[in-house]
Amino acid sequence: MSARATAGLAVAAPDEAGVLTPAALDLVAALERELGGRRAELLAARAERQARISAGELPDFLTTTAAVREGDWRVAPVPQDLADRRVEITGPAGDRKMVINALNSGARTYMADFEDANSPTWANVVGGQLNLTHAIERTISLESGGKRYELVEEPAVLLVRPRGWHLQERHVELDGRPVSASLFDIGVHLARNAEHLLERGTGPYLYLPKLESHLEARLWNDAFVLAQERLGLERGTIKATVLVETVLAAFEMDEILYELRDHSAGLNAGRWDYIFSVIKKFRDRDAFMLPDRAQVTMTVPFMRAYTELLVRTCHARGAHAIGGMAAFIPSRRDAEVNDLALAHAREDKLRESRDGFDGTWVAHPDLVPIATEVFDAVLGERPNQLDRLREGDDVSAAALLDVAATPGDVTDAGVHANVSVGVRYLASWLSGVGAAAIDNLMEDAATAEISRSQVWQWVRHGRVARKEVVRVLDEVVSGLPAERVVADARALFQLVALGDDFVEFLTLPAYDRLLELE
Repeated sequence: MSARATAGLAVAAPDEAGVLTPAALDLVAALERELGGRRAELLAARAERQARISAGELPDFLTTTAAVREGDWRVAPVPQDLADRRVEITGPAGDRKMVINALNSGARTYMADFEDANSPTWANVVGGQLNLTHAIERTISLESGGKRYELVEEPAVLLVRPRGWHLQERHVELDGRPVSASLFDIGVHLARNAEHLLERGTGPYLYLPKLESHLEARLWNDAFVLAQERLGLERGTIKATVLVETVLAAFEMDEILYELRDHSAGLNAGRWDYIFSVIKKFRDRDAFMLPDRAQVTMTVPFMRAYTELLVRTCHARGAHAIGGMAAFIPSRRDAEVNDLALAHAREDKLRESRDGFDGTWVAHPDLVPIATEVFDAVLGERPNQLDRLREGDDVSAAALLDVAATPGDVTDAGVHANVSVGVRYLASWLSGVGAAAIDNLMEDAATAEISRSQVWQWVRHGRVARKEVVRVLDEVVSGLPAERVVADARALFQLVALGDDFVEFLTLPAYDRLLELE
């Protein structure tokens, strides 16, 4: 490996801007040395749990943590600038223009994403870290298309989503092994920016993706404690919101909040990854077959149970409950499409605000006013509705697993939509763009995961013939440019949608190809 060694790490990639400071690499190395082994054990535990589920086990609330669920405790209060999160906008950290536009959007907070909306090219990873520092220092700007982009006087509060525990940063090694992408992302960000954030009256705020258990939350908490100690920060300075985007995490919401109680900023209903997780975990069971993804709305029984439990759990513990994504991209050419999509977005946000959520997500600045109007009507001058406690019967394990009650069918149109979105998104991702505008929606890796996993599930259980998927794949690719990246995207989609074995995350083989293209 041709590399330079710093803080015991081998870095095999350029860093002309000096993003990877000695302090940043020192913190990454310390986190990896202390926690890398436990991360590997937890990933092995995921695989063991999947094997048990495939063999017939069903998830349930843990008997070993009943005392946590029944206990009288609350998470630590959040800082003042995180009290009001009624509208949050998201976007990739590596796209400088998107970062500026999101911070200027009028949303209360902006989640800068290193995960599902960010193709992890080295340029995006390192450039994203530089974007964050420049945004925090208020020096970020861009000249593009004859226009200058720079920050408004009061931009949105910054939150950062690192990559999940399953991912590596293979440009950086410790003792000959790639480091955790999660630990790399937070190590660099915290070392570079935590002090500057505090000086500006805010703090290091994070979003944590893809957790499957409270033990994985405990690992994050230990990472925060270690990072704070090494950076001389008070315990609890870091605040993190957990995306409940796996079905297994839904059974451990109390426990996840408890593990992070000094550092918790709440839970988020990560709807698209949640649907993907349901398909993935129960892929071998016909009873868990889902219809076309467009028919799997937030009002179907198993999704309603999940969101009701999330709001109830958060408010019982004094934690924010943040709703899901409105991914629509307004069209300047089709007013009818706009009107219909905006009506759906408004309806979705009305449901969330009335259900007790304290805030919601949007993917485009044009949706900020709609979401703000809806939440303003419920919240008024209040920053949130944490005082709104949900009454009624507890949400049962059976309700969370009632996938069979989802209405709808598997259709030819659904197959075509999944193949088309999957291939086009992968082509974008391999080109370095992780937030892709497809059919008036801002798509990220989560919707591509649903698309390919549904195809795999439908073929596996005989609902769709493999040869029919191949025919649709040929049709879709024939309508795309005859470029190498399209051929690569087709091969990847075929691997993750039609392979004999289910690939846990499509970004794993896609990352291999991304490295080859760099």
